[in-house]
Amino acid sequence: MKKASSRTRVVTGGAIVAALALGGFGAYSASATGEEAAAAPAAAEAKNKNTTRSPHLTIEAATKAAKATLEAAEKENQRVSVAVVDRNGNTIVTLRGDGAGPQSYESAVKKAYTAVSWNAPTSELAERLTNAPTLKDIPGTLFLAGGAPVTAKGAPIAGIGVAGAPSGDLDEKFARAGVATLGK
Repeated sequence: MKKASSRTRVVTGGAIVAALALGGFGAYSASATGEEAAAAPAAAEAKNKNTTRSPHLTIEAATKAAKATLEAAEKENQRVSVAVVDRNGNTIVTLRGDGAGPQSYESAVKKAYTAVSWNAPTSELAERLTNAPTLKDIPGTLFLAGGAPVTAKGAPIAGIGVAGAPSGDLDEKFARAGVATLGK
């Protein structure tokens, strides 16, 4: 054992390097050299069989879908907000149309999240509440018509939510227009 200072002791031998602070303040460091460095484990990388890849909607595609959704609503003189969320419910893009109500922004995000979470239009999910009324208690969800899932290879990758039209059926019609744009 070699004494480095009154506050630190460095012990070397094999792969052991230890520093003991004896009631003092300061920074202490140690590094392995020679045999110790060779014995250090290499960083492990996950093999392909342990990982998956999933498609994601690009910002360009999300913006294209949101604009198409808003345009479909504007053609019918409806003032709405549109939200596009990714598979994990993270907002990719939102558009608040001119004159859309203040509640429509948050409602659109929640409808988009609900649609992607269950890979179903929110109008269908609203009907499920009769058999499972506690679904509405899941945080961040909104079981009102106006949300539509976006899928790739049968799996949900995004959701489009619309809020602000006088009926959920109109909201959902506009959301579906945005989804349809992605297939072109």
